[in-house]
Formats: sequence, C-alpha cells, structure tokens
Amino acid sequence: MNNPHTRGIAGFVSGLHYDAIPREVRERAKLLILDSLGCALYGARLQWCRILQRTLGRLDRSRACAVWGTRQRLSAPHAALANGTQVQGFELDDVHRQGVLHVGAVVLPALVAVAELRRMSGREFLASAVAGYEIGPRVGLCMGPEHIGQGWHSGATLGVFSAAAGAARGLALDAGRTVHALGIAGTQASGLMAAQYGAMVKRMHAGRASQSGLYGALLARDGFTGIPDVFESEYGGFCTTFSRSQDRFKLSELTAGLGETWQTLGVALKFYSCVGSNHTTLDALRELQAERPFGAKDVKKIVVHASQVTLDHAGWRYRPAGIASAQMNLSFCAATLLLEGDCFVGQFDEKAVTDRARMALAEKVEVVADPEITGKGSKYRHAVRVKVELADGGVLERYVETPRGSEPNFASEAQVLAKFDKLALHALKRTQAAQLRDAVLQMEKLKDASRIAKLMTKGAG
Repeated sequence: MNNPHTRGIAGFVSGLHYDAIPREVRERAKLLILDSLGCALYGARLQWCRILQRTLGRLDRSRACAVWGTRQRLSAPHAALANGTQVQGFELDDVHRQGVLHVGAVVLPALVAVAELRRMSGREFLASAVAGYEIGPRVGLCMGPEHIGQGWHSGATLGVFSAAAGAARGLALDAGRTVHALGIAGTQASGLMAAQYGAMVKRMHAGRASQSGLYGALLARDGFTGIPDVFESEYGGFCTTFSRSQDRFKLSELTAGLGETWQTLGVALKFYSCVGSNHTTLDALRELQAERPFGAKDVKKIVVHASQVTLDHAGWRYRPAGIASAQMNLSFCAATLLLEGDCFVGQFDEKAVTDRARMALAEKVEVVADPEITGKGSKYRHAVRVKVELADGGVLERYVETPRGSEPNFASEAQVLAKFDKLALHALKRTQAAQLRDAVLQMEKLKDASRIAKLMTKGAG
C-alpha cells in the first residue's frame, strides 16, 4: 500500500506522548482549549444551537455525554455534533489562518466525548488535543487556499482529520487503527461555502466534522476499516477529489516537520465576532482611528486591497440574509466597527442584520483583489492594505499582515481569560466558570479529564 503520508500521520498521532510536547506548546494548547470552551458556553443559548439540542433530544434518549452549557445529555456522537456547533456558533472561535481551519471546534467535542467514555488523565487529554491540533492544519497546508476558493468549507472538510486524530489518540489506538480512523473520517468530509450567506447550517459544519472524526475513531477501535490511503489515492482520494486535480496539492505538507514544527502555535484567537478574513481590516481601521480620529460620518469611501481568497470569501456585496451573512461580510463588519465602536457579540442580533445605517456605510466599502497580496500565498491570505478617503479630502492608509491574536501578536493570558469570562458567564455561574478555568489551566494535574465535561454542565459547580 502506497500510503506513506497517511501512515506517517497515524504513527505521529499514536506515538505522541505528553513529555515529547514542548512546554510552550502545552501551555498554548491550554489557552486554546479554554477559549474554545468559552465560545461553546456562549453558543449554548443561540437559536440555532437550541434547535439542534431540541431535535437531537427528541431522537436520542441516551445520556452518555454532556451538551455544554446545558443540563442535557446525549450519545457521544450527538454530543459532539451539538458541542461543535456551539463552539462555532457565533464566529468567535480560533482559526489556523494558513491551514484555513477552526481547530478547537472539531477537536474538543470529539475528544471530551471520549474522555466521558473512557477514563484518561489530564496529561493524556492534553497530548490527544495537541495531536488533533497538529493534523488538520497540515491537511489545510497540503490543499492550499484554492480549497476554500473552490467553494468547500474547509473548517468542515479538513476538520474531520483533526477530530479523528484527537479521538484516536484519546482512545489509545495503535498506528494501524489510526490509519483507518483517518480513512473513515475522510470519506465523510463535506461542507459547502454557500452556507455562509445566512444559513444556520454553516454553524453546524464544525459539529458534523467533529462527529465524523469521532465515528472514525470509535469504528476503527472495533475493527471497522477505512480508506488506508485516504490522502494518496490517485482516484477518489481526499486530495485528488477535493482539488479536482493530480497536482494542485502538496502531499509533503502532511508530514513536514511533525514533532519539530508545531502547528498548534499557528492557531490564532479571535477578538471580533466575525469571520477571520475580516479581522485585519478591522485592526487597520482601529489603528487609523488612533492615528487620526474619524467616525462613520467622516468616511467618503474605503477600499480594502486583499487576497483573491479574502475577496471571494468575504468581499461580496452585502445582502441581509441572517446573522451569519452579517458576520461573514467584510464591508458590513467594517461598517459595524465604525458605527458601533466594536464588532463583538453585542453588535450582532436579528435587528442588526437590516440596520439601515450599517448597510448604507457598507456600500462605501469596496474590497478588491490585490495580485501582490495573493501572490504571497496562504500564509498571508488575510493581509490587507486599507485606504480610507475622508469627506474633507484626507486620505489614510494602513497595511496589516496579521491581526490581534495571531503570531507574532498572540494574545496574552490576561486577554484570553477576559474573553473567556465574558462568554462563559452567559451559561455558568462565576464560581463554576472559575473552577472550569482553573481545571483547564492546570490540566496536567487532573486525574480524570471528564471533569472538564462535568464543569461544562449547567449548574454543576
């Protein structure tokens, strides 16, 4: 079987031990985990998440695993579906910008479910989480920005591999069974970017990917087989099929630097409640306002020079079609920041979607493809050059390559904790939120990682 990359990933995942992970990576992973859990707790109350909770509750009477931020319990696969949807529920969760993947939303729901099914220590949980955080981004690097450019929602299509890797490591599968876990997960990969134009199902993509990865690991554990060369197969493999080619992907990226270059450190956090493609523009506007104060009424026109991927992903002309469409549209988010002073959870509700002032200002924001930025590749796909023309004739310009929360400007621990508190307190009492925070930040001391799930249950503290 010609599957060196699939086997290479499986060998890394199955053989990853806590002590082999650099301290910097372990500490970063704990902050990333805490951020995702906070996002999920906020998501528990959202309309689309509640619909999913109710529907699954009618279908599933088992009580193996917690639905975070509620008192509800479901089977492990259904809990992963619900919890992944909650993490990605309001465009707040992490993103590996170069790998084009929301990582925590797919890794953690599957892995926490595994921790509820079988006892594992905090150290084992953390090693399993890092295994998941390492693999999905590498698949994204392999596929390149063309993957999302073709209309695939990469968080869903790539996410199955992160979920499968984390769950397989959590179940202590050997390399052979991990190959099959990846192969079962990969054939379930799906997710269409057209969901970004307002559909609730966009929020569910991460949950579905996490569920698919969990199915892959659980089935492989019991001897079910998957596609053993899921990445390498020339006909019907993941890479050839999703790229529609034999060469528009780089298989070498799948295993490049495993155990040496840690993609976990490339996962960024969000401090705006909108798609990651918009954050550099929002940062640029903030910086320009600090340089020379101006408001919405002072703006004649704004031109955002961006990569082709950003134009396709977020630069379309805004049309009100739900909160998701508002959060995904760059022009509308820029207008929101200028009119509201921020672009966080308090700025998005059903009324905001059709806010006339925001829609009028969004018409003054134009996004254009910049060949120079596009030519820099996926690492710089979110880079922008923002030009603001003011009514008094003044012109301001700012180039921003990476937004707040991304390397080399990763958030401080204090910023991560502040965001967590803002979000978690929507579902948990302050004392319970503090217990959860401490459990995650001292993960290596936990004897039983299922305590995380218990502390994510409403009223358990």
